[in-house]
Amino acid sequence: MDIFSEQFGGYAFQMLRGAAITLQLFVVGFLLALLCGTVFGIASSLSRSFIIQGVYRTYLSIITGVPSLLIIFLIYYGGSAMLTSLFGRSRGFDVTPFGAGVASLTIVYSAYIAELVRGAIRNLPRGQFEAAAALAIRPFAAWRRVIIPQLVRLALPGLVNIWMIVLKDTPLVGLAGLNELVGNAKIAAGATKEPFLFFIAASLFFVAFSALTLRLSAVLEARFARGIAEAKA
Repeated sequence: MDIFSEQFGGYAFQMLRGAAITLQLFVVGFLLALLCGTVFGIASSLSRSFIIQGVYRTYLSIITGVPSLLIIFLIYYGGSAMLTSLFGRSRGFDVTPFGAGVASLTIVYSAYIAELVRGAIRNLPRGQFEAAAALAIRPFAAWRRVIIPQLVRLALPGLVNIWMIVLKDTPLVGLAGLNELVGNAKIAAGATKEPFLFFIAASLFFVAFSALTLRLSAVLEARFARGIAEAKA
């Protein structure tokens, strides 16, 4: 196939649009999962309520035991019925593939991030909380200035791993009809009979993004470890 042909240019543009949709889905899904997972992790760590602990453990057991693809199908094909039953049968709700993908990634990876945050809180020395209380630092200020920066440092390697997994799970949403990068690469490969060309191009996108992520994570780890390095010195 001539890479300078109009046909190739059309499929290349479709793949660029698919890459943009993949990035949008990934960023929105990860940020929502990070927000919800952090809230869940902190709340379940600080709360002593049996109800909250029971709900959290049930949610964690279900989500970590069910494949992500099944969650996507459940929300995409059954989401409209669930929303209609919740808000009334007189209103119709359409769940788009993008919306189903965002909701699924948020629901699934909130559980993993919550457990990561819980682990970081458990590994944080209790003296940090006691010192903040002894200095009469208000709880909100203590969490914002003392606790959370240390939690970020402890949780950062795990967050990077989840970041990469979420990115690699975005093509699953294509099975629900979303025209993301891998789905468009499959369409282009089938139409042009050039699977190697388009699938390698899609692979290079993920490889390049992963390399950029590893570089950025190294910078962030060095940034958050500055105080420890100076103290050891």
